[in-house]
Amino acid sequence: MPQNTLTEADEALVEEARRVVTENYVHGRHYVGSAVRTKSGDVYSAVHIEANVGRASVCAEPIALGTAVSDGAHDIDVIASVRHPGPDEGDEIPVVSPCGVCRELISDLDEDITVIYDHDGEVKKTRAVDLLPGKYVKSYRKTHLE
Repeated sequence: MPQNTLTEADEALVEEARRVVTENYVHGRHYVGSAVRTKSGDVYSAVHIEANVGRASVCAEPIALGTAVSDGAHDIDVIASVRHPGPDEGDEIPVVSPCGVCRELISDLDEDITVIYDHDGEVKKTRAVDLLPGKYVKSYRKTHLE
């Protein structure tokens, strides 16, 4: 069930996502930042990569998750993403919701990862699987991974 109260650690994770996108922002190239925290407290962050051909673009969430997993962190606990404003959009860097593909990826990694997301202008958090009613599950996953 969605929760509305972020912990200090959650707020720090959002700030890390803001930091990474602020430091690496390039208009039209990198405007979404994501940060993940492991159950042991390690934090990994990344920005998205926009390509000239949209299908080649890569969201910030899989880059942050891949960085963590590549470093041996397989105990992802929480993920948060933010969007840097464009030149004419002000200064606020709000929390954003992961796209549908990223929701699938996050919940495939672990259905219980907490996702900090925006819902109608309100920052909430919930389990990844709760963002995907009727989630697609391959049949081999049921027999081999559970």
